[in-house]
Amino acid sequence: MLKIAVMGSGKGSNFKAIMHAIRNGEIPNAGVVLVISNNSNAGILELGRSFGVPSAHVSAAKSGSEDGFVRSLLSALEEHGVNCIVLAGYMKRMPNEVIAAYKDRILNVHPALLPQHGGKGMYGMRVHESVIASGDRVSGATVHLVDEEYDHGKILLQREVPVAADETPESLATKVLAVEHVIYPEAIRLFAEASAFTVNDTGKKED
Repeated sequence: MLKIAVMGSGKGSNFKAIMHAIRNGEIPNAGVVLVISNNSNAGILELGRSFGVPSAHVSAAKSGSEDGFVRSLLSALEEHGVNCIVLAGYMKRMPNEVIAAYKDRILNVHPALLPQHGGKGMYGMRVHESVIASGDRVSGATVHLVDEEYDHGKILLQREVPVAADETPESLATKVLAVEHVIYPEAIRLFAEASAFTVNDTGKKED
């Protein structure tokens, strides 16, 4: 079974979509066991509590240092038996130590069709501004594995949306977010089913 930790910094709309998919039976053999945010005021924490999921504020400021943050994060993940991490609007680079500990088991959704419009500094409205400035007639969303480079890991699922001639970054963001809410739960379902990513309850890959 996938024991998922969802990490986010904002409202948590993708987390909400994932929870509804799990509770509706659309993602079998998976559950969210922990919600983490680096922002103590993030709506995702309150949303997690409303779902009855343990929710924690873990940050460098709270931990006293970046090293302390990494230790606190790994400790929280281990305490809850997490074997898969899902990033949902998490606005902090994932530490290399965590990437190594959860290699090929960290998922992220990006609001564009990677590898275009990705990389350091490409997040939020900046992505949609870049798409429109480039003259692209198509954008979309991408679910990918997380590695040590920004928006670089293996692509698991993509879906396109049209970019209208009079598109604004705000209107494009709305269209792309709606697609994220569809493909993120679907990608998690496929991830859970894939034999190459089968994990046991200790979080280690099974042979």
